[in-house]
Amino acid sequence: MTKDMENKVALVTGGSSGIGRATAVAFAARGATVVIASRARERGEQVVAEIEAAGGKALWVQTDVSQAAQVAALIQTITDTYGRLDYAFNNGGSGGKGGWIADIQEEDWDATIDGFLKSVWLCMKHEIPLMLKGGGGAIVNNSSVDGLRAFPWDPVYSAAKHGVIGLTKSAALQYATQGIRINAVCPGWIRTPPIEDLLQRDPGADKNLLLHQPIGRFGKPEEVAETVVWLCSDAASLLLGVALPVDGGYTAL
Repeated sequence: MTKDMENKVALVTGGSSGIGRATAVAFAARGATVVIASRARERGEQVVAEIEAAGGKALWVQTDVSQAAQVAALIQTITDTYGRLDYAFNNGGSGGKGGWIADIQEEDWDATIDGFLKSVWLCMKHEIPLMLKGGGGAIVNNSSVDGLRAFPWDPVYSAAKHGVIGLTKSAALQYATQGIRINAVCPGWIRTPPIEDLLQRDPGADKNLLLHQPIGRFGKPEEVAETVVWLCSDAASLLLGVALPVDGGYTAL
């Protein structure tokens, strides 16, 4: 694999598991120094060790991306340590309980909007000034197929993910002429830890889930990761404000 991202710094939030972990590893394989931001120390440090064992460079920073002060501290750490930021995958997120609109509690609404939408704004708010100082960069925000369609099982999550796409497109236009490309990915059913947990509880759940995914299988975190890294690369230099489904045909139905 070519090391076309050597001497570059990539930030991956939620980088200690699933799609985030796979993306951190993929950036490192291309030569980038990777900053992994997550809440889970043990898993985050495991990913750092994995990257370093393969000859890469990585740093873990404990961060809750829904908290403004922690995001500011994360970017300050990157500034102090590396002095630059070239790529960012805003992937980390968490939320409250879903359900029927009339039953959802305000605290669950706030937790989901803060965890999946406000967090993306906070990250871009602090990433963009550092990228501008270095002459530009590329940002990919993690939305979902549920940001492109209805998701009646959790309408707040769907609202947050729709919001990520609107935020991505608007920010992309604001910084289009300043050297920062901003795009989003919209994964379908990907075999991440929450899906693994679901399948352990209900081994037959895959049949119902995959009714929505014409390719007939779950995606791999690595497949989303490769898309994210490509969007950040010079190979995607004309892509701006795109919400790209990585979904095995989910949104083609």
